[in-house]
Amino acid sequence: MSNWWTDRPERKPLIIAHRGGAALAPENSAEALRAAAQAGADAVETDVRLTRDGALVCIHDADLLRLSGDPRAVADLDLATLRRLLPAVMTLEQALAASGSLGVLLDVKLMESTQLPLVIDAVAAANALDRVMLGLRGVDLITSARGASQDVAILAFLGEPDAIQAAARAGANWFRLWQAALTADRAATVRAAAMRLAVMAGQPRPVPLPEYPPFPVGLIDREGLARLHAFAPDAILLDDPRLAADCFR
Repeated sequence: MSNWWTDRPERKPLIIAHRGGAALAPENSAEALRAAAQAGADAVETDVRLTRDGALVCIHDADLLRLSGDPRAVADLDLATLRRLLPAVMTLEQALAASGSLGVLLDVKLMESTQLPLVIDAVAAANALDRVMLGLRGVDLITSARGASQDVAILAFLGEPDAIQAAARAGANWFRLWQAALTADRAATVRAAAMRLAVMAGQPRPVPLPEYPPFPVGLIDREGLARLHAFAPDAILLDDPRLAADCFR
Protein backbone atom coordinates (compact mmCIF):
# COMPACT_ATOMS: atom_id res chain seq x y z
CA MET A 1 0.00 0.00 0.00
CA SER A 2 1.39 3.39 -0.96
CA ASN A 3 1.61 5.96 1.81
CA TRP A 4 1.07 9.71 1.51
CA TRP A 5 3.73 10.47 4.14
CA THR A 6 6.52 8.06 3.25
CA ASP A 7 6.32 7.70 -0.53
CA ARG A 8 6.44 11.37 -1.56
CA PRO A 9 9.45 12.05 -3.80
CA GLU A 10 9.51 15.84 -3.64
CA ARG A 11 11.86 17.67 -1.29
CA LYS A 12 9.88 20.88 -0.86
CA PRO A 13 8.66 21.28 2.71
CA LEU A 14 5.14 20.09 3.27
CA ILE A 15 2.99 22.75 4.92
CA ILE A 16 1.17 21.26 7.91
CA ALA A 17 -1.56 23.37 9.49
CA HIS A 18 -1.03 23.09 13.25
CA ARG A 19 -4.19 22.36 15.27
CA GLY A 20 -6.02 22.25 11.98
CA GLY A 21 -5.01 25.80 11.10
CA ALA A 22 -5.51 27.64 14.37
CA ALA A 23 -4.81 31.05 12.82
CA LEU A 24 -7.69 30.64 10.38
CA ALA A 25 -10.59 29.40 12.52
CA PRO A 26 -11.23 27.82 15.93
CA GLU A 27 -8.50 25.28 16.52
CA ASN A 28 -9.16 21.64 15.68
CA SER A 29 -12.49 22.44 14.04
CA ALA A 30 -13.90 21.34 10.70
CA GLU A 31 -13.96 25.02 9.72
CA ALA A 32 -10.20 25.25 10.35
CA LEU A 33 -9.50 22.14 8.28
CA ARG A 34 -11.45 23.48 5.33
CA ALA A 35 -9.78 26.88 5.64
CA ALA A 36 -6.33 25.25 5.78
CA ALA A 37 -7.00 23.43 2.53
CA GLN A 38 -8.06 26.67 0.86
CA ALA A 39 -4.96 28.43 2.23
CA GLY A 40 -2.57 26.01 0.55
CA ALA A 41 -1.80 23.52 3.32
CA ASP A 42 -0.62 20.09 2.24
CA ALA A 43 -1.69 18.48 5.50
CA VAL A 44 -3.40 19.22 8.79
CA GLU A 45 -2.36 18.34 12.31
CA THR A 46 -4.98 17.67 14.95
CA ASP A 47 -4.95 16.25 18.46
CA VAL A 48 -6.58 13.06 19.69
CA ARG A 49 -7.92 12.35 23.16
CA LEU A 50 -10.36 9.85 24.60
CA THR A 51 -13.61 10.72 26.38
CA ARG A 52 -15.04 8.88 29.36
CA ASP A 53 -17.39 6.94 27.12
CA GLY A 54 -14.69 5.93 24.64
CA ALA A 55 -15.03 8.53 21.88
CA LEU A 56 -11.87 9.69 20.12
CA VAL A 57 -12.05 13.48 19.95
CA CYS A 58 -9.82 16.22 18.52
CA ILE A 59 -8.88 18.43 21.47
CA HIS A 60 -5.41 19.69 22.34
CA ASP A 61 -5.67 20.38 26.09
CA ALA A 62 -6.22 17.76 28.75
CA ASP A 63 -9.04 19.89 30.21
CA LEU A 64 -11.49 22.50 28.96
CA LEU A 65 -10.36 25.46 31.07
CA ARG A 66 -8.73 27.41 28.23
CA LEU A 67 -11.37 26.61 25.63
CA SER A 68 -14.58 26.94 27.62
CA GLY A 69 -13.73 27.94 31.17
CA ASP A 70 -14.63 24.48 32.48
CA PRO A 71 -11.80 22.88 34.51
CA ARG A 72 -12.94 19.29 33.98
CA ALA A 73 -10.71 16.87 32.09
CA VAL A 74 -11.70 15.58 28.65
CA ALA A 75 -11.20 12.05 29.98
CA ASP A 76 -13.84 12.67 32.67
CA LEU A 77 -16.56 13.84 30.26
CA ASP A 78 -18.78 11.91 27.90
CA LEU A 79 -19.11 12.97 24.29
CA ALA A 80 -22.56 14.49 24.70
CA THR A 81 -21.39 16.74 27.54
CA LEU A 82 -18.27 17.68 25.62
CA ARG A 83 -20.36 18.74 22.62
CA ARG A 84 -22.54 20.93 24.80
CA LEU A 85 -19.44 22.70 26.10
CA LEU A 86 -17.58 22.78 22.77
CA PRO A 87 -20.09 22.60 19.91
CA ALA A 88 -17.31 22.60 17.27
CA VAL A 89 -15.49 19.59 18.72
CA MET A 90 -14.81 16.88 16.15
CA THR A 91 -14.56 13.17 16.63
CA LEU A 92 -11.64 11.53 14.87
CA GLU A 93 -14.05 10.10 12.31
CA GLN A 94 -15.39 13.57 11.55
CA ALA A 95 -11.89 15.03 11.28
CA LEU A 96 -10.83 12.40 8.77
CA ALA A 97 -13.92 13.14 6.70
CA ALA A 98 -13.48 16.93 6.91
CA SER A 99 -9.81 16.74 5.90
CA GLY A 100 -10.74 15.59 2.40
CA SER A 101 -7.65 14.43 0.52
CA LEU A 102 -5.13 16.25 2.74
CA GLY A 103 -2.52 14.40 4.72
CA VAL A 104 -3.46 14.13 8.39
CA LEU A 105 -1.01 14.17 11.30
CA LEU A 106 -2.59 12.99 14.55
CA ASP A 107 -0.92 14.23 17.72
CA VAL A 108 -1.99 11.29 19.84
CA LYS A 109 -2.30 12.45 23.44
CA LEU A 110 -2.99 8.92 24.68
CA MET A 111 -0.04 7.61 26.67
CA GLU A 112 -1.16 4.00 27.18
CA SER A 113 0.01 1.62 24.48
CA THR A 114 -3.17 -0.42 24.93
CA GLN A 115 -5.15 2.58 23.64
CA LEU A 116 -3.27 2.92 20.35
CA PRO A 117 -5.24 0.18 18.55
CA LEU A 118 -8.38 2.29 19.08
CA VAL A 119 -6.82 5.05 16.98
CA ILE A 120 -5.35 2.74 14.35
CA ASP A 121 -8.62 0.84 14.00
CA ALA A 122 -10.58 4.09 13.61
CA VAL A 123 -8.20 5.29 10.90
CA ALA A 124 -8.43 1.94 9.11
CA ALA A 125 -12.23 1.99 9.32
CA ALA A 126 -12.19 5.39 7.60
CA ASN A 127 -9.93 3.98 4.84
CA ALA A 128 -7.35 6.62 5.75
CA LEU A 129 -4.27 4.59 6.71
CA ASP A 130 -2.55 5.74 3.53
CA ARG A 131 -2.75 9.45 4.43
CA VAL A 132 -2.60 9.48 8.24
CA MET A 133 0.53 9.73 10.36
CA LEU A 134 0.53 9.09 14.10
CA GLY A 135 2.52 11.56 16.22
CA LEU A 136 3.64 9.62 19.30
CA ARG A 137 5.33 10.92 22.45
CA GLY A 138 7.27 7.91 23.69
CA VAL A 139 9.65 5.35 22.23
CA ASP A 140 7.55 2.61 23.82
CA LEU A 141 4.46 3.96 22.07
CA ILE A 142 6.25 4.01 18.72
CA THR A 143 7.29 0.38 19.24
CA SER A 144 3.73 -0.62 20.14
CA ALA A 145 2.18 1.21 17.19
CA ARG A 146 4.66 -0.29 14.76
CA GLY A 147 3.89 -3.73 16.14
CA ALA A 148 0.17 -3.10 15.66
CA SER A 149 0.52 -1.86 12.07
CA GLN A 150 3.29 -1.97 9.51
CA ASP A 151 1.31 0.35 7.22
CA VAL A 152 0.73 3.44 9.36
CA ALA A 153 3.28 6.26 9.21
CA ILE A 154 4.72 7.36 12.56
CA LEU A 155 6.27 10.66 13.62
CA ALA A 156 8.36 10.78 16.80
CA PHE A 157 7.06 13.65 18.96
CA LEU A 158 9.80 13.06 21.53
CA GLY A 159 10.86 15.67 24.06
CA GLU A 160 14.55 14.87 23.67
CA PRO A 161 15.91 16.24 20.37
CA ASP A 162 18.78 13.77 20.34
CA ALA A 163 16.61 10.65 20.68
CA ILE A 164 16.79 10.26 16.91
CA GLN A 165 18.38 6.82 16.77
CA ALA A 166 16.02 5.45 19.42
CA ALA A 167 13.03 6.68 17.42
CA ALA A 168 14.35 5.09 14.24
CA ARG A 169 14.99 1.76 15.95
CA ALA A 170 11.45 1.79 17.35
CA GLY A 171 10.00 2.18 13.86
CA ALA A 172 9.36 5.90 13.34
CA ASN A 173 9.31 7.25 9.78
CA TRP A 174 9.57 10.92 10.75
CA PHE A 175 11.20 12.90 13.56
CA ARG A 176 10.02 16.25 14.95
CA LEU A 177 12.45 18.99 15.99
CA TRP A 178 11.44 22.29 17.52
CA GLN A 179 12.50 25.38 15.61
CA ALA A 180 15.32 26.34 17.96
CA ALA A 181 16.53 22.74 18.34
CA LEU A 182 17.13 22.49 14.60
CA THR A 183 20.83 22.21 13.73
CA ALA A 184 22.67 20.95 10.69
CA ASP A 185 23.99 17.98 12.69
CA ARG A 186 20.55 16.95 13.94
CA ALA A 187 19.01 17.32 10.49
CA ALA A 188 21.79 15.14 9.06
CA THR A 189 21.30 12.57 11.82
CA VAL A 190 17.58 12.32 11.09
CA ARG A 191 18.28 11.70 7.42
CA ALA A 192 21.08 9.24 8.12
CA ALA A 193 18.55 7.28 10.18
CA ALA A 194 16.32 7.10 7.07
CA MET A 195 13.65 9.31 8.59
CA ARG A 196 12.09 12.52 7.35
CA LEU A 197 12.34 15.77 9.28
CA ALA A 198 9.41 17.86 10.52
CA VAL A 199 10.06 21.22 12.21
CA MET A 200 7.63 22.74 14.71
CA ALA A 201 7.49 26.54 14.68
CA GLY A 202 7.55 28.59 17.86
CA GLN A 203 8.13 27.93 21.54
CA PRO A 204 7.80 24.45 23.07
CA ARG A 205 6.22 25.76 26.27
CA PRO A 206 4.07 28.65 27.53
CA VAL A 207 6.98 30.28 29.40
CA PRO A 208 9.46 31.56 26.79
CA LEU A 209 13.07 30.47 27.02
CA PRO A 210 15.72 32.98 25.96
CA GLU A 211 17.30 30.63 23.45
CA TYR A 212 14.02 30.07 21.63
CA PRO A 213 12.32 32.33 19.09
CA PRO A 214 9.96 34.89 20.68
CA PHE A 215 6.76 33.32 19.38
CA PRO A 216 4.22 30.98 21.00
CA VAL A 217 3.88 27.47 19.65
CA GLY A 218 2.76 27.43 16.03
CA LEU A 219 3.72 31.03 15.25
CA ILE A 220 6.65 32.23 13.16
CA ASP A 221 7.61 35.18 10.96
CA ARG A 222 9.01 35.26 7.43
CA GLU A 223 12.58 35.62 8.67
CA GLY A 224 12.18 32.50 10.77
CA LEU A 225 10.70 30.59 7.85
CA ALA A 226 13.62 31.61 5.65
CA ARG A 227 16.07 30.26 8.25
CA LEU A 228 14.16 26.99 8.49
CA HIS A 229 14.03 26.64 4.73
CA ALA A 230 17.83 26.69 4.60
CA PHE A 231 17.83 23.31 6.40
CA ALA A 232 15.51 21.80 3.75
CA PRO A 233 13.06 20.22 6.20
CA ASP A 234 10.54 17.80 4.81
CA ALA A 235 7.67 19.52 6.64
CA ILE A 236 6.93 22.63 8.69
CA LEU A 237 4.14 22.80 11.26
CA LEU A 238 2.62 26.23 11.85
CA ASP A 239 -0.73 27.82 12.69
CA ASP A 240 -1.04 29.88 9.51
CA PRO A 241 -0.34 27.89 6.34
CA ARG A 242 -0.76 31.04 4.24
CA LEU A 243 2.58 32.37 5.46
CA ALA A 244 4.49 29.27 4.39
CA ALA A 245 2.55 29.02 1.14
CA ASP A 246 3.60 32.58 0.27
CA CYS A 247 7.24 31.82 1.09
CA PHE A 248 7.66 28.38 -0.45
CA ARG A 249 5.21 28.07 -3.32
